[in-house]
Amino acid sequence: MVAGPRESSIEFRVRYAETDQMGVVYHANYLVWCEIGRTELIRQLGTSYAELERSGVALAVIDASVRYHAAARYDNLIRVRTVITEVRSRTVSFDYRIEDALTGERLASASTTLASLNGEGKLVALPEEIRRVMENAST
Repeated sequence: MVAGPRESSIEFRVRYAETDQMGVVYHANYLVWCEIGRTELIRQLGTSYAELERSGVALAVIDASVRYHAAARYDNLIRVRTVITEVRSRTVSFDYRIEDALTGERLASASTTLASLNGEGKLVALPEEIRRVMENAST
């Protein structure tokens, strides 16, 4: 991994399958969007999540929270901004701002904490190189 941006940003359109019958995004999809933002940030730091797993590191969500500010709707262009807020020996925390990409209106604020697990699902320290790159990218 290489030193990278403090914030990543990714845009995509709301798919019909992500909405309810009124065309409003179902609340659980915001956590999926956080995953999209998180994996994009990890990629921008120099590796993919798949490469992390192949190296024996799995990052499991152990805490998540979402605050909803406004409704996202079918076909809106969404932007997810992601930052690393804290890196500890075994965990890493992320904050997200989910917004309308055209207007900048905040739709949701979220945070997650992930724990580093080995192949047997046991809590282990983040590999030194990964932890160092994430620390350098954290706010």
